[in-house]
Amino acid sequence: MAASVFSAATLTAIAVAAGCGMLIGIDRERRKGSGPARGFAGLRSFTLVSVLGALAQALGGFLVLAAAGLVAALAALAYWRDRSGDPGITTELALFLSFLIGVAAIDNLAFSAGAAVVLASLLHLRGPLHRFARASLTTAELRDALLFAGAALVVRPLLPDAGHPWLLGVNPRTLWTLALLIMGIQAAAHIGVRLAGPRMGFALSGFGAGFISSVATVTAMAARCRKEPQLLRACVAGALLSNIATFVLLGVVAVTVAPAHLAALAPVLGGTLLAALAVGGVSLAGATGMAPDAPATGRVFDIRQAVLFALALSAATLGLAYLNAHVGQGALLGGTALAGFFDVHAASGSALALLAGGTATAHDATLAMLLAVSTNTLSKAAGALAGGARFALRVNGSLALVLLGGWLPFWFWPA
Repeated sequence: MAASVFSAATLTAIAVAAGCGMLIGIDRERRKGSGPARGFAGLRSFTLVSVLGALAQALGGFLVLAAAGLVAALAALAYWRDRSGDPGITTELALFLSFLIGVAAIDNLAFSAGAAVVLASLLHLRGPLHRFARASLTTAELRDALLFAGAALVVRPLLPDAGHPWLLGVNPRTLWTLALLIMGIQAAAHIGVRLAGPRMGFALSGFGAGFISSVATVTAMAARCRKEPQLLRACVAGALLSNIATFVLLGVVAVTVAPAHLAALAPVLGGTLLAALAVGGVSLAGATGMAPDAPATGRVFDIRQAVLFALALSAATLGLAYLNAHVGQGALLGGTALAGFFDVHAASGSALALLAGGTATAHDATLAMLLAVSTNTLSKAAGALAGGARFALRVNGSLALVLLGGWLPFWFWPA
């Protein structure tokens, strides 16, 4: 036993445990104060407890349980005798966790080091974390975070991970995953607006809102531009950045629904996204004097919109599959183009689902997706007319370039 305790590996582990205890104890040392009312544990206590855990694990037997009981008793006694007026038990829990980190160091150095860094960071970031939970995080944001966690960790595992005849082979878990991805992207856009602040104006707001409805965003920017013509460039930037969100989300739909066919879809998807990025970047570069009064909305994501999208995708896939089987290619193209006026992602997703299920060719599915994008662009163009001639000319001209970025690869590099 003695030989194993003094082996190079064991001594290294004990040294790592000591370092972990010191890292955690530094923050407690800075916070424990001085005098009779000072905290009970600081730099030395945390280091010793972590080394104690490592030595107990190295020696084996019942020493780990005995040492754990000792540390727990000392923490409980210190809490009982605490006269600082702070009823928290953070230091006591951190001390016991430091002991466990020392125990784990004998067999897993990387885990112990990582755990020590995480624990020390949590202790050090006490102020920012409290401010975030109490002041920065709104009630609506907390509710949405809990909804997302429930949807991802409770609902998704319960869904069957296999195709069903009533969905023509579409996987319910895949559809729900798509809804989760939409909510996640909306949440990321919301967080981006919150972090950047309202001074970024309509650009980030338009981009974030585009994940919910680019058509509605373009129409809203048009109405704002007509009301305040001096915001023309800012409104154009917001409208065109919402168009980028359209194609980012379209790429997510393709990756989720038809991952095996990405090579065939990549030229069209990449062409539209690059064109949208180009015109959006140009509009953003020229959008001086952004409006300061466009803060982020209170909702992190729209769960109703995400669920309705998944249901719409199922219904559209079912209808298109039936028409494609009984009528032919014209039904697939015509139905997708018609649905694109209202929701390009559900329309495209239904066509891609048929491609993934083997009931449509890559050429037909890509053409159907482009038709949906085209009709959806017509909806955006109609909404842009509400902003006046200058707004409509800039937005619709850029939208035409984006469409060209999708049709050119389709013509020259067909799937």
